[in-house]
Amino acid sequence: MRIRRKIWPRTFSDLLSMAFVLIIAPLMYWFGLWIVLPGLYDDESPVYIFHFALGSFIMLNIVGNFTYTVLCDTSTDGCIVPVSKATAADGWRLCATCECLAPPRSWHCNVCDTCILKRDHHCVFTGCCVGYYNHRYFVMFLWYLFLGAAYAFCYGSLFIWNRIPFEFPMSIVKMVFPVAIFFFGFDSSMDQFYLLLYVVSAVGTLYTAVLCIYHFSLIFRGIVGNESNKKDFTYDMGWKDNIREVFGERWYLTWLLPYIKSQLPHDGISWQHLCSKTD
Repeated sequence: MRIRRKIWPRTFSDLLSMAFVLIIAPLMYWFGLWIVLPGLYDDESPVYIFHFALGSFIMLNIVGNFTYTVLCDTSTDGCIVPVSKATAADGWRLCATCECLAPPRSWHCNVCDTCILKRDHHCVFTGCCVGYYNHRYFVMFLWYLFLGAAYAFCYGSLFIWNRIPFEFPMSIVKMVFPVAIFFFGFDSSMDQFYLLLYVVSAVGTLYTAVLCIYHFSLIFRGIVGNESNKKDFTYDMGWKDNIREVFGERWYLTWLLPYIKSQLPHDGISWQHLCSKTD
């Protein structure tokens, strides 16, 4: 795996979004395993041990997939261009900004300031583009964020509503404006802080669920964001091969851990073999 030379966020929005993820993910992990679980189960019970191990497994995948997404260089820098095949008919074009030939399915990112192989989009939460070599890690990062948020929300519901009595309308106000209530001193108790994390887990579950549905649907159809907008299904090989194009030959194991190696089918540069199969 090639490592990106510049991994720090290049825009203020990227910096804020990454900071949010890097702060809220450990907070939710702490809240779920050190606050919620001891409040629901005895710390020596098999149920407690199971949930602690499961929560740690989810957190390990969030951290690992996030790290690989950020570190992996999926740009066209250093790519060897097959000059004899680099024709406009095959999807090759000249990138005026990079002053080089861009392979098919590659697009220039103004934030990353380079062309990205099979570029899907620029993700503000990772501060980098999602492309051919880090697509797998990004999708798994998203998937485990959803699992973690849903997990925290489900068990947080049992914890919160057994701990905090519901009082209308104040409880509604505290849930709708949890940040303002806590940080402006209207209620700076730990219960309000727990309620804040609970609301974040609820919003995070809905948000990541929508993103998972969207991105997995793109993968199953063999397209990226730009191709979806243009309704270009040139590279759709059927859902099984489409999954292999993203997750590699060992696609059935990649959901377990980001550290499992899974060789991608090709180099992300030459796509003519896919076009010929669909013709």
